[in-house]
Amino acid sequence: MTNEVETLSNAITENGYRLTAARKAVIETLVACGGHVSADQLAKRVREVAPQVGRMTVFRTLEVLGKVGVIRPIYQGTGAAHYVLMHKGSHHHLICIRCHQVIDFDQCESGDLTQRLGQKFDFQVQSHLLEVYGLCKNCR
Repeated sequence: MTNEVETLSNAITENGYRLTAARKAVIETLVACGGHVSADQLAKRVREVAPQVGRMTVFRTLEVLGKVGVIRPIYQGTGAAHYVLMHKGSHHHLICIRCHQVIDFDQCESGDLTQRLGQKFDFQVQSHLLEVYGLCKNCR
């Protein structure tokens, strides 16, 4: 079991939910996709490796993972939510406003900002999703 699969699985059980074989199949497929996937895309991929897992199980598992804070839905103009893994409590994107290319990056440069915002507004920051919009090198 990879670290990410283990982290997501533990998040489910630590929050009082059961880790069923179907949920484990959804988690493994989500991690294999890299976490950037719509619910419909994920359901299709899960059915390829675990045909017994229904579409609604995929949707309910995504809902549980969102409730426990290890994934977040994002909307980037495509209509359907895409789910991203919240690595270490954060996720970061550069998004091209012309071609809609999404560049993920792991380096969190916003640590000081989130701390300052938390202090200013007396808010305990638990995670963040950073999206920066602009033009990629091909569209400039």
